[in-house]
Parts: sequence; C-alpha cells; structure tokens
Amino acid sequence: MHLTNEEEKVLAGERGEVPARSMRLLVKLGDIYGAERMIPVGSAQVAGVSYKSIGDPGRDFLEDYARLGAKVRVPTFLNPAGMDIEDWEGLRFPKRFAEQQLRIMEAFRKMGIIMSASCTPYLAGNLPRFGEHIAWSESSAVSFANSVIGARTNREGGPSALAAAICGVTPDYGYHRDENRHPHFQVNVSAGLGFSSDYGALGWFVGKVVKDKIPHFTGLPEDAGTDELKALGAAMAASGAVALYHAEGLTPEARWARKEDLQTVDFGDRELEETYAKLSPAKDPDLVVIGCPHASMKEIARVAALVDGKHLKRPLWVCTSRVMKEAARRMGFAAIIEKAGGRIVADTCMVVAPIEEMGFKTTGVNSGKAASYLPGHCKQGVMYGRIEDLVEAASK
Repeated sequence: MHLTNEEEKVLAGERGEVPARSMRLLVKLGDIYGAERMIPVGSAQVAGVSYKSIGDPGRDFLEDYARLGAKVRVPTFLNPAGMDIEDWEGLRFPKRFAEQQLRIMEAFRKMGIIMSASCTPYLAGNLPRFGEHIAWSESSAVSFANSVIGARTNREGGPSALAAAICGVTPDYGYHRDENRHPHFQVNVSAGLGFSSDYGALGWFVGKVVKDKIPHFTGLPEDAGTDELKALGAAMAASGAVALYHAEGLTPEARWARKEDLQTVDFGDRELEETYAKLSPAKDPDLVVIGCPHASMKEIARVAALVDGKHLKRPLWVCTSRVMKEAARRMGFAAIIEKAGGRIVADTCMVVAPIEEMGFKTTGVNSGKAASYLPGHCKQGVMYGRIEDLVEAASK
C-alpha cells in the first residue's frame, strides 16, 4: 500500500502505541484485499460492545486501549450493549453481567466514543451523507448506510472499525469503490408486502439465496419507508451477509447499477407464506420484543396505540436507542406502554442480552434478523409475526 507521510509516522509509532497497532491492522487488511491506499472516513460505528459477545478477553482488550490513552479521531458511535445501561436493575439483568458491562462502557467513554449503544446510529445522531466513506461494523447499519443512504462502508469487524476510528482512515477496497457496488441478482417481488415483518421475511429468504452478493429488487411497494427498508436489509445481513442492496425507485444508486447477466430470484405470496412458517416454529412466547434493529419513533408510537387500554400478561420490550426512549417518554408513549405492562428498553436488544440466563425460552419477534440469531445466540424458540400478532400474544 502507498501511505502518506503522516500514515507512515503513525505506523512507525510516532503518534503512540495504540495508533501504531491500529494502523498495522488497517495496513494488513489493505494488503489482504488489494487496496492501494487509505481513505479518510467521516465516522465510525463500533460493534463488539456487549459483555455477552466479547467476555473477559474483550473487556481486557478495551481497558488496555483506554489505559494506554487511545482516542478516536472521528465521530464514533457504539453498537448495542448487553443491557439497558440505566435501567438494568429494573429489568432484572444479572448483577455480575451488569458490572462487567459497565466496565466496558467506561473504557469506550475514555476513548472518546459516543456511548449511543444503538444499531440504528442514523436515527440517533450519526447520519452520513451520500457518497461519504465511513467505517461501520453492525451488519444492519452497514446495509442501511450503503443501500438507503448511499454512503460507503465495508462490513467491518469491531477491531477494524475501532482501528479506523483511532486513525481516521480505512483501506480503499470493497464497497468503497464504484466497480464493487453493482448487483449480482435480480429479485422480482410479486408478494403483497404490508408490514415490516413481511420485509423481514423477504430479506431472510433473499439472504439465504444470495449470501454475500448484491441483490437488485423490483416490485417493492412505492411507499416502503425507513422502517421497512431497515427490516429488509437487517434480515438479509443476518441470513446471508448482504452489505448492499438496490431497490428500484427506492434506493439512490439503483438507477445507476448495471443490470446485465443477473441471476433471477422470484418472491411471491407462496414464498412469503412459507417463509413465515419457517421463521415461526414456536408459539406462546415467554417474552415479546419489538425493535431489532432498534425501533423508530413511528414504531414506538404504533406499539403504544396497540397496547393502549390493554393489560399485557407477558413481558413486552420495545428496544430502541436512548435518544428515542427519551423522546417517547416526552411524547407519553412510554407511559402508555408501561401502563399496559410493557417496557421501552434502551441500549440493548434481545440478541446481545443474556435473556437465556433470565429465564426466557421462547421469544416473539417481528424481525427477520432476530429470528435468524435467537436460536443460536440465545437458545430461544421463535414466534415470528406482525406487531399486531405479537401484542395479541403478549395479551393472552
């Protein structure tokens, strides 16, 4: 790789031990993937935050970086932690888990990282511009940034995103380059899609087929909004490894994407029905969770309207960012949900929380991403359905 004079100084250790370590990692990645240079990034988003995911080794690594004085050079946001940082006791998270999680958060804080603890940073203060190079690591956030916003990031690991945050640059390869942003599959959608869970089912189906390639969608409803597109991308990133998709009339680069010699995938009402059945092997959830990726204000308001006047008989969590939780409190949505017996839970989601240690065995979700991860990550049976179906299940 060709490095600038400043990058050479960082690599040589003239800017400190942690920047040198970080630059070595970035140079190694660049060598592996054939990058010729580094490019500046406008922001970073770091995964590997939950104590459940990184354990004692990850905690020790982060505390060592903080002790050595590591500081980020660009605005850097955090992925969800393993618990609600402010309300973990009320939600009955294990005390030892909480103690370790708080140590991890303190290490990030010392590095100057914004403790957003959300998988939807674009809804909570980190919205990149079209074409901006960034270094994000959460799979659904990467998909949304690349696809819906038109920013440019590879699917970074937690360490490489942190290295980019510390150095302010990332290797110029993969989705940072025009030639790697064209589709490989044409997905023809004829199914009637009316709910976020329908888009999650579509994404789960397509991710299984295309794996880590780029799909181009036709036939999606013209009124598909932010919530639907984040559900679509999140599910594809979980069931496959899709980091970029195009949707005709909905995403900004779809009009420029080359569409010759594409493999074809069809998704109709039959595929939609069959996918729901595959995603929902269990019934009677112990816990119902909405907000994977983290819920928007529109989704929180929808839940509040559905539970208003009800008495829930099973726990219902609406997972979201701290920013959205505070706004929901001010709007009165939190009070409505809490009166019904539910909770707005910030900073975490069920996938990275120790819910299996908290007595839950079956979880109801409307997220294709959660349905992909819960059986393996949390040893959960899954009930998959629309928000309306989940609220009804929590009321029984």
